[in-house]
Amino acid sequence: MANFAGFIKDSSAKDIDFQILDKMAGARQVPSKFQTKHLESAFFAARDLHFCESADASMLIAIDGQVLNLATLQNALIEKGYQVTQGNIAQIIQALWSLYGPSMLEHLDGDFALALWDLHSQTLLLARDRMGQKPLFWGVFGKETVFASSLASMLAHPEVPKRIDPTGLYRYLTLDCVPAPNSIFQGIKKVPPGAYVLIKQGNVTEGRYHDLVFSQQTAVDNFSEASALIWQALLQSIKDHLQTWPSDSPGLLLSGGIDSSAVLVALLQQTDATSVKTFTLGFNDDSFDESSHAQMVSSFLGTNHQTLQLDGMQALQSLRRIVQTADQPLADSSLIPTYALMSFARQHVTKVFSGDGGDEFFYGYPTFSIDRLGQMASYFPLLSRQILPKLVTLLPASEGNMSTRFKAERFIRGLKYPRYHRHFAWLGSFAPDSDVLSPEFKTATSSPYPDVDFWAANLESWPPMKALSVLYARLYLAEVVLTKVDMSSKGTGLEVSAPLLNQNVVDLALSMPVRWSMSGSTTKKLLRRMLRGRLPDSILDRPKKGFGAPMAHWFRTDLKPLLMDHLTTSRLVKEGFFNAKVVNQMIDAHMSFKADYRKELYSLLFFEMWLSRWVL
Repeated sequence: MANFAGFIKDSSAKDIDFQILDKMAGARQVPSKFQTKHLESAFFAARDLHFCESADASMLIAIDGQVLNLATLQNALIEKGYQVTQGNIAQIIQALWSLYGPSMLEHLDGDFALALWDLHSQTLLLARDRMGQKPLFWGVFGKETVFASSLASMLAHPEVPKRIDPTGLYRYLTLDCVPAPNSIFQGIKKVPPGAYVLIKQGNVTEGRYHDLVFSQQTAVDNFSEASALIWQALLQSIKDHLQTWPSDSPGLLLSGGIDSSAVLVALLQQTDATSVKTFTLGFNDDSFDESSHAQMVSSFLGTNHQTLQLDGMQALQSLRRIVQTADQPLADSSLIPTYALMSFARQHVTKVFSGDGGDEFFYGYPTFSIDRLGQMASYFPLLSRQILPKLVTLLPASEGNMSTRFKAERFIRGLKYPRYHRHFAWLGSFAPDSDVLSPEFKTATSSPYPDVDFWAANLESWPPMKALSVLYARLYLAEVVLTKVDMSSKGTGLEVSAPLLNQNVVDLALSMPVRWSMSGSTTKKLLRRMLRGRLPDSILDRPKKGFGAPMAHWFRTDLKPLLMDHLTTSRLVKEGFFNAKVVNQMIDAHMSFKADYRKELYSLLFFEMWLSRWVL
């Protein structure tokens, strides 16, 4: 699947440099063609994506992803006197660069990672889209600047060391990911969403071209007008995406929830239902299974619908395939069903829509609903830290989705932390004070959640729920959800577009009062209002289930041999990352139904599998 890579160096030995490029381009081991180009000290490699050299051979440009507003940009440039061939990305980017420099990024709408080398000014520009849908890594190693849209390509460069960053591993365990600008490796950095890196004649500047903005002024005066405005923005977003669509039928990953259903209803305003192929996933465990809800939506709207029933053995096969292309660790077990579903969909289409973004900007996660309860409970430390934890142990451990004990344990875990930290204590696999890291690998951090503090520093004047929306967007959506989608996309060859992440949709959502989206336990009110009359109330009013998989059960059955093979005491002691005694205690407690350690065990298992594939 698509990726690009390259490096800038003071001197060149072309034969060797092109050999390095070949290794970087082929690092993901995904069959596809790639090209290599160079301009003096700059070497670029790219495969299956926009990759071009400017007409005057002074610029190299690589883009992983898509720019949705090329036609608009082209017309604007023509009006300014530029000669631009229709659809010629190289000419458009070069003209924008000559006009605006790095500020040109403000004019690009889409999901992309971008690398640009300007020979005349000896400048390298690296940039990522506003929401972080495409990854981009970089680093300076000696006299070479190395960059790539995949971590695997970075590691293929001989100057890039494979040294695990202790703080990166801590972040992985507590946040399920390693947020930008850091990575799991020392020396390798990740460009944050809406940000750029400018390297000019050896001088490095890191900046932002976009921030999520809160406005005290709402776009409209009432709830109904607000939902209508969101609807029009979603329609336009889908229209823009369809302009880049391949010749095959539109596809959509359909959960039966509000977000994917909203995208589907809007899509059907612009295309015939029978031409749309929808895909969903089913499980034998009813607490995880949403296939009947997806089928209900599909039947009502008349789409060509297909369901994949996923069992433990299929999950095992998917997990093994995932690790072959997933070049950064991600402790989110929903990666398995996501990959399986996208692999299934790829048998029928080359591109699909998704409902990603609805939970973050329309307050769909259960953690938003219990925020106020968490605030109240935190005022009673004796109750929350001594009494409640003991009471929770009396509840039976369950293999079901979001069981009472699982939710209670998560809730109590977060109460010891301040408000914004609390949410990520609820979400992450391990608490910051966990003993799972070996004493030799523990490292001090400035805060239990330094990444939360980094993003929250600019949100002090925001209403708390609005601030939480941004924190979820930057630390969960970009780093977990969209990373999961990108990994699955690159591993299966299926492209994914997320219309709810369109800038107009996001800006509108952030401009609306929180009460229009959430009140009490009711979430996504704006989206539900938008869909009234377009979908039955029985679909719109059902509670959110969440996209997960029965990992607790699979770890006791089909995945148990894999788990036991990778988390052996000898292996853990030899590597030195994790406390083998603590890990063994978790395994024993989980297998005997004394506790539910599905998240923790998956986090450890995936890291060990990833480590074996990409590092050892």
